[in-house]
Amino acid sequence: MPRVARYRVVEGKGGGQRVASGYQERARAELKRGVLQLAVLALLRAPSYGYDLLRVLAEAGITTEEGTLYPALRRLEKEQLLVAEWNTTGTRPRKYYRTTDRGQDVLASLAAEWQGVTRALESVLARPMVGGESDADDVGQPGSS
Repeated sequence: MPRVARYRVVEGKGGGQRVASGYQERARAELKRGVLQLAVLALLRAPSYGYDLLRVLAEAGITTEEGTLYPALRRLEKEQLLVAEWNTTGTRPRKYYRTTDRGQDVLASLAAEWQGVTRALESVLARPMVGGESDADDVGQPGSS
């Protein structure tokens, strides 16, 4: 069966709409997963519960669903990067998460790595396109690299 490209209308810059391919959606989701873990570790240096974390992330422009956040919290807790404690003193019991000392060490390392990757990517994006037609014609010719 032939593969059919799927597209979805998404918000573009300035409120306009653009079409995103299935690849773009998968790539966006992959980027958000890495960003989410870094953001969660940073935000949970002070204790917070899941719903509030969703709100703060959304306010920061990192929108995510409960079905994405809670498994990420469980993974980070399993890796001992977060610790969770139930607070039953309010009207509803809430599970509060907090970054552990190990989680803060990992956060510092990942934040430094993120900054390095960001600088490198900004440099690449600012460069002119490499390998136009004139360069392609020279490949394999004497004097070409």
